[in-house]
Amino acid sequence: MNELRTARLCLRPFRFEDVPAVHTYASDPEVVRYMDWGPNSPADTETFVSSAVNPMDGVHPFAIERSGTLIGAVELRVAAAAAHRRGEFGYVLAKSAWGHGYASEAAAAVLAYAFEQAELHRVAATCDPANVASRRVLEKIGMKYEGHLRDYLHIRGEKRDRLLFAALHP
Repeated sequence: MNELRTARLCLRPFRFEDVPAVHTYASDPEVVRYMDWGPNSPADTETFVSSAVNPMDGVHPFAIERSGTLIGAVELRVAAAAAHRRGEFGYVLAKSAWGHGYASEAAAAVLAYAFEQAELHRVAATCDPANVASRRVLEKIGMKYEGHLRDYLHIRGEKRDRLLFAALHP
């Protein structure tokens, strides 16, 4: 897998030594409050990093680095048979990295990667309706709102809705 570079970030393959940095954000209840995973135990984080180091076909995980420090992750998944050329992506950032535009920068880079290198036609992402910051990221990178998915995920004992956004290859 290739590295992706933006003005301020390096999106690179995961390494086993990333476990402590990943665990810092993945175990934070505030960071994962809208996710269907976490807060992670140390074993959960080790399992994730191991799967990110050796991803399955069609999965493209990137560690997000700023000035040599891992601040989050973004992952593209090819979600359908090759003929459909469809994928999905998601991202997470450490709380210390919130509010600096890093999520938009990383998401835009992965969206470009999805179209230019993975040769996808359609890329989708979802966010919790209460996660206003994530919705802004998706809109800022040019994704279009397509609908409200009711009771889409089961998160810590509660059914949660999702907002669906997508972009088509230009």
